[in-house]
Amino acid sequence: MLNNRGFPKKPANLEEEIEEDIPVAVRDTPDTKRPSKWKPVLLVVSLLGCGAIAISLILSGSTRKPISSPEPTTTASSTPSSSDTTDTNNLLGHLPYEEAPPSELKPITPDGKLKLRTAAAEKFKAMLAAARADGVILIPISGFRSVQDQQHLFFDIKAQRGQVATKRAEVSAPPGYSEHHTGYAVDIGDSRTPATNLSPSFAQTAAFKWLEKNAAHYSFELSFPPGNPQGVNYEPWHWRFVGDSHSLETFYKAHNLIDRTTNESPTPSPSPSN
Repeated sequence: MLNNRGFPKKPANLEEEIEEDIPVAVRDTPDTKRPSKWKPVLLVVSLLGCGAIAISLILSGSTRKPISSPEPTTTASSTPSSSDTTDTNNLLGHLPYEEAPPSELKPITPDGKLKLRTAAAEKFKAMLAAARADGVILIPISGFRSVQDQQHLFFDIKAQRGQVATKRAEVSAPPGYSEHHTGYAVDIGDSRTPATNLSPSFAQTAAFKWLEKNAAHYSFELSFPPGNPQGVNYEPWHWRFVGDSHSLETFYKAHNLIDRTTNESPTPSPSPSN
């Protein structure tokens, strides 16, 4: 803009000075703002910041432990797990048993030499009477047996016969591992065929056939049937009482047995069994 002398007129203030530098075409469009060179930079920084925050949230979410319900507390069960196939307490296929207290033993023979725990003794005597009424004479061969007694039956007889421990364990338990310690186990014979006593041939006697049909009525069961999981030879003469809670727990509570297979025949000469 020129003054009255023909020279450019000085702007009255700074705004006029800035306005003088703006081309008329741009100055005539007041709604159009001047582009800022910082806006693209700020936009890129903002996007990068948002991306970093998003990535941080994703990573923290993936590493955070999911909240889950607490695991149930496990307790010892009387039913063994299917994956647990052995009982580390067994010895040569036999399980450990404590001796019955002498105060709990009652005689099952007139001379008082053979004894069982009170409940087992009472049921055994009732079973003898029932069998006799049917014309079958059952005779007890062995009842309660101490650890000391078992010491002789296992080690001394093993030495006499020249047996290895595994062979002897097929017909007699090591001391401390016999069912006879419990006062619940009894070996039974047939008075009419004494040659079958403590022999697999006892399974052919009238006494055994009667026991098969009737022993369960008096809470007695066969301890070592054919193919038993302990690998003990078939003992048709060896029966155990399971007629109360203690006897049932003694033989069944939380025991998993080793499967032992053998092709050897039982020792022919009889001796008191497990």
